Amino acid sequence: MSEAPPRQSPIPSPPPGPGAGGAGSAGRRPVGVSVIVPAYNEERGIGAVLAGLRRVLDGLDLPTELVVVDDGSTDGTAAEARKVGGVRILEHRANRGYGAALKTGIREARYEMIAITDADGTYPCEAIPPLVERWRATDCAMAVGSRTGERVEIPWIRRPAKWVIGRMADMVAGEPIPDINSGLRLFRRSVAMRLFPLLPDGFSFTTTITLALLTNGFRVEYLPIDYRARLGRSKIRPIRDTLGFMQLILRIALYFAPLKIFLPLAGLLLLLAVAWALVSRFVLGQLADVSTVVLAEGALQIAIVGLLAELVNRRLPNLHRDED
Repeated sequence: MSEAPPRQSPIPSPPPGPGAGGAGSAGRRPVGVSVIVPAYNEERGIGAVLAGLRRVLDGLDLPTELVVVDDGSTDGTAAEARKVGGVRILEHRANRGYGAALKTGIREARYEMIAITDADGTYPCEAIPPLVERWRATDCAMAVGSRTGERVEIPWIRRPAKWVIGRMADMVAGEPIPDINSGLRLFRRSVAMRLFPLLPDGFSFTTTITLALLTNGFRVEYLPIDYRARLGRSKIRPIRDTLGFMQLILRIALYFAPLKIFLPLAGLLLLLAVAWALVSRFVLGQLADVSTVVLAEGALQIAIVGLLAELVNRRLPNLHRDED
């Protein structure tokens, strides 16, 4: 685990329910790896993905399990998964979302280390052992398969939005993030359970857990991986999901790092007030006192709200402190 962060961020306690117990006071499971595969209408590719994962897991020197969460599929996803030996299958009666499927798998996981990947064949299952080794070598809270390898087949239509989201996330985290929402990663179950009240049921699960850990000073490691073209039809809706991701990042910024939102906005208004005062005095020949004062007061009020939010933020519980 990394050193305690210089600030305290609000991490809620885990909700009660199945899986909240287990070994240890923090609900830890035995050391081992539970691989969780959320699946919704993935009958075309899930069989090959599970077979590949099974081969990889059989070669690890840790206890492992392979868990498929069928998120209300209307095709033969569950039937295809049952054809592969050594797979636990959990089923939702209706489609509840990517994040909801992961939460179900995390609750029911037998081991402390959770690995997640997709059922569409886009992520290389061979990257899981290197992620485990990176976790062992660094004792990080999360190891992420970053889609920055030599062969990355992300559709061009999604790249501009991905770039914008990435820059917003970098600002909130205060450091470069190679891949904010990769679906292949390894993290501690006990930490994820603490974050359950914050983790959404949709595709933004991975974005949220990344920013939550980074803004709390946890160590997150990145390992470059390839990314293949998916099998079957994508569930992502480009415009709606992009807007949702941006809204999510702003919400996380307000929750974990409010000064990074309020102070730049206050500074922008203050610069606008000064610029308008100069233009009105030297171009229009008069000083627009009212407009300048309104803009300056708005900047001051926003800065004060940001400082109050930061004060409240520092007084709330911190995940590092609560684990001690």
